[in-house]
Formats: sequence, structure tokens, C-alpha cells
Amino acid sequence: MTTQPDIVIIGSGIGGSTMAAALAPTGARIVILEAGDHLSDRPENRDQRAIFQRGHFRPKEMWYEADGTAFNPGNYYNVGGNSKFYGAVLVRYRKEDFEEMRHSEGVSPAWPFAYEELEPWYSAAEKLYNVRGALGEDPTEPHHSAPYPFPPVPDEPSIAKVRARMKAHGLHPYSLPLGVDIDRWLAKAKTPWDAHPNSNDGKMDAESTALAEALKHANVELRTNCRVTRLATAAHGRTISTVHYMRGDQPESVSPKLVILSAGAVQSAVLLLRSASEAFPNGLANSSDQVGRNFMNHNSSAVIGVSPFYRNTSVYQKSFGFNDYYLSDGNGGPPLGNVQLLGRVSGKILKANMPSAPEWLLEQVAARAIDFYAMSEDLPHPESRITVDRDRIVMKWTRTNWQAHLDLVTKLKTALKQAGFPIVLARAFDKRTPSHQCGTVRIGNDPATAPLDIWCRAHDHPNLFVVDASYLPTSAAVNPALTVAAQALRVANHIQSRDLAA
Repeated sequence: MTTQPDIVIIGSGIGGSTMAAALAPTGARIVILEAGDHLSDRPENRDQRAIFQRGHFRPKEMWYEADGTAFNPGNYYNVGGNSKFYGAVLVRYRKEDFEEMRHSEGVSPAWPFAYEELEPWYSAAEKLYNVRGALGEDPTEPHHSAPYPFPPVPDEPSIAKVRARMKAHGLHPYSLPLGVDIDRWLAKAKTPWDAHPNSNDGKMDAESTALAEALKHANVELRTNCRVTRLATAAHGRTISTVHYMRGDQPESVSPKLVILSAGAVQSAVLLLRSASEAFPNGLANSSDQVGRNFMNHNSSAVIGVSPFYRNTSVYQKSFGFNDYYLSDGNGGPPLGNVQLLGRVSGKILKANMPSAPEWLLEQVAARAIDFYAMSEDLPHPESRITVDRDRIVMKWTRTNWQAHLDLVTKLKTALKQAGFPIVLARAFDKRTPSHQCGTVRIGNDPATAPLDIWCRAHDHPNLFVVDASYLPTSAAVNPALTVAAQALRVANHIQSRDLAA
């Protein structure tokens, strides 16, 4: 493109790529700026020692805690964003997640609109991402206006046995909605997909689905290795006039009509804060002083059941979950959260956390184990926040609702023992694992308490939209990718009818 674009999208993850796919047919000139590059098809992509033990794909950067302690985050910078490594669970928030929900340690606030408003866009997102699933298995399942596009990824025989045992003890396991063409994935190599990078191997990530659809249109351009450094406003301050970025080591800029920020819950907040000016000393879109606040990261743990009498012959494992403790603790008490299978954990993966143990021994343990992921809601808290200190990103994560998560892990341990696993081990994930970061630039009706309106448009700047997990007003207790995609489709429709129709 030799002329200025109509729209610049910053980031090519689930939010940015879905926006591009939805807006591409309008004919608007769209430039996508991605800080990273395409993931190459390399042997390390399926090498679990490289991925988990050597950290081959981890970013070469450090973030900081409020006390100055440095840590290496688990966020990725590449075309497709974090979805290149995600577990491909594309599940809807429950209807109740859009309403006020009381937890043992506080209240998860209501969304500014109901589930029914987003439901048609959930169906459209499931179609775009080729979701595999089955309706009618989960009692907490909200209304679906359309069936899943494809049948569910099947349980492997050793996993089907555990599902049957759990069902026999009164639980309601359901097939996880997954964005995986399992035959294509296994044809490349017999590994799980969870936390393994996808190079067009069959995982439905942002690049392989939404971005691929967008790039079919000649009016869409992807620019890689372009790190956006600052947004500048026009003299009156109401509109974003210029997007400044580094293309490699060269500074460049572009001046679009609309800016869609989709850099992720941390980086989107960071860019707005770093774009502070004399007119906006607290950063852009931040007259509410809420940008960077209400950071949420799911409370999550790996829970592994071991039995000398069980033989896990699965390759991918990750095919079912259950929500029996999602809306309550099962006895009329407050909600606890979601449980789902992890991708199959091998001895190579275990050794990353147990480096002194011999790998052959860990393989023996893994062969007799089944691996689950317990996930509980992290409630929004204004002092749980992302800030910047010169060139540093500072994360002050104030965990909430932790006791509920411990109670969920206890419930899962009991369920696994009932299912025939006498030894159950649990390990919580820390801040180095980006467990669905969200909430830093939330939506709301009141500009005094939320930076964005219900269309993800900045209250302060009408031509700025923030469309990624940072818009989420609550984290719920399920994977957020499909909700981000559904809202992106809804926002794109709104932009098409209001901003591009003129």
C-alpha cells in the first residue's frame, strides 16, 4: 500500500486477526502491525525437551514485580500471538458469567450487556475457528443458536475409561470444544498440541484461520517485525493521529482513520500508558485512571492422578472437562471453577519442573498418570495492575479468590481418587505462565470507571478500539479465546455499520 490505510490493527492474535477477517470484506485498506514474525516449521516445534526444558520459544525479555524482582514472562511475540501455543479450547462463557456472581472472597461484577447479546457472535466465531464439539453434555451449557461446525475430538481409549468412571460417580464430563483438526495434527507427529507451537499443522489458531481469511483480500497487508512504540493524538486530543513503530531498527509511522489495539492484555495497557503526553499525562484512553488496573490471571493448577494399575496410552489426552463445581461448590456454596484435561504430560515435560529426577523414571510415572487443569476465577481488583517504569513493564498481581481455587483442587483430588487414582499431586501455576491474562482496559457504560464502551471504543478517543482480552470486565473460569473472538466479530460489525458506512 502506498497510501495511508483506513485501519491499523496492532497485533495479530485472536482479537486482531478476527477483526481483520471481519473487516476485510468491506474493502477498507487495513494494515496489521505484528511485533514478531511467522513461526518456522522447525524440529523444535514438536521437541518437548526444547519447548519445556530449554525454553526454546520463551521470549528474551524480563518483566518486573513491584519490588523490582525480575521474571521471564511466558508471553509470545509472533504472527498469531499466544494462540500459536494455546490449548485450542474454544469455549463460551456461561450465561451466568455475564451476570453478577458472588464468590467466597468477593463479587464478580455483571457485564454491561447480557449473554444473549454476544450469543450470535459466539456461533459465528465457532464457525470461523472450525470448532469441534458436542451439545447437551454439560448442564451449565448456555443456549446455542447453532450446532458446532464439526463433531468433537474423540476420547482415546484410556481417556474414555476415566470419563466413564467419573460419570459413574455422578460427575458430568463433556467434550471440550476444540479448534483442532486432530488427523492433520497427528499426521505431522504424535504429540499433544497444548503448549506446542503450530506451524499450519492442524491447530485452529489466529494465523491459520482468521488471519488466513483476512489475507485473501488484497486490501489487507500484514507487516511483521513491527513493534509499535507510541500512539500520538491530533492537536485537539480526541483522535489518534499517528501510530509510531520500529520496523526492525528503523522508525516508521502511519496515520490511519481507525486504530484497533490488539496487543494483548499486558502490552495493550503498556502502549496506552507509554503514549502519555503533556495533554494526557496518565496515558491515552485513561481519564478514568483505569488503564492497567483490574489485571486478572486465572488461578490455575496442574493436578495429576497416578495409579500403578492404570496405563495411559493416549497421545493428546485433552478431550473432556467438567463444570460440576462451576456455578457452586456442589453443595449450595459459592462457585469454584472449571476442570479440564491438560495435554498429555510426558516425562520430558515433568523434568522441566523436576530437573533432578531421571527422565526414564518420570516417563514411568507419566505412563500411569492422567493430567488435569483446574481453573478458578480471578476477580477484578483495582490494585492488581500493570504499570510502566521507564523501559520496564511492572506487574503487580494481587491474587483473589485463591481459597476457592484450593477448594476446587480438593474436589478434583477426591474425584480422581474415586476414579481409581490413589496418588494425586497438584502444582499451582505462577506468573511465568500467562493463564489467560485479561481485564486491563475494560469495557463499561461509565467513562469514570471503564476506559472502553460496550463496543470496545475508547471513551476518550472515538477512533481507538481495544479488542483483545484486556477488554474483559471479568475473567470467568473458562478459556477466554472464543469470547475475545466473538466480541471482535460484534465490534467489527458495529464499525462497519457506523464508522465505515459514511
